[in-house]
Amino acid sequence: MLKTDSPVLDTRFFNRPTLKVARDLPGKYLCRRIKGKILSQPLVEVEAYDGFDDKASHAHRGSTPRNAVMFGPAGYWYVYLCYGMHWMLNIVTGPSEYPAAILLRGAGEFSGPGRLTKALQINNTFNGKQVTRSNGLWVEDRGVTVPAKEVKRMPRVGVDYAGPVWTKKPYRFVWNAHA
Repeated sequence: MLKTDSPVLDTRFFNRPTLKVARDLPGKYLCRRIKGKILSQPLVEVEAYDGFDDKASHAHRGSTPRNAVMFGPAGYWYVYLCYGMHWMLNIVTGPSEYPAAILLRGAGEFSGPGRLTKALQINNTFNGKQVTRSNGLWVEDRGVTVPAKEVKRMPRVGVDYAGPVWTKKPYRFVWNAHA
């Protein structure tokens, strides 16, 4: 098995308030093992979905077979199909039974969540799997510290259905140095 020297983010990192995790993800590296090669890109854009009250979240109306992973422990992948064609990659955050996750919207040269999953050959086979090297998809801390002034908080994309309050929440975090 191929290994790198960088530590993999584990449950301790993800089992924190969702907005704190989202703020800390830019600069971490999304890694994917494909046919013995490791592809890695720095995360540059993420979007938080936080709890029952968040009307933009898949979980705001309760648990369903589709979103059940969001109600589980932190540090697991939540992958779903959007518009019948794009896989969306999310990481579950916070305590069990509190549905929260972070959508990975961009990493390195891949801008947009659908382009990201297509480039890294990610599909629903990762749904419900832990964020670990052994599962072939993980996040590493390579010691990059992203200054707060370089991370812009913005409204989320494509959540108009959630109403004006939730549409305008600054739950998207974009690393300006790479935007």
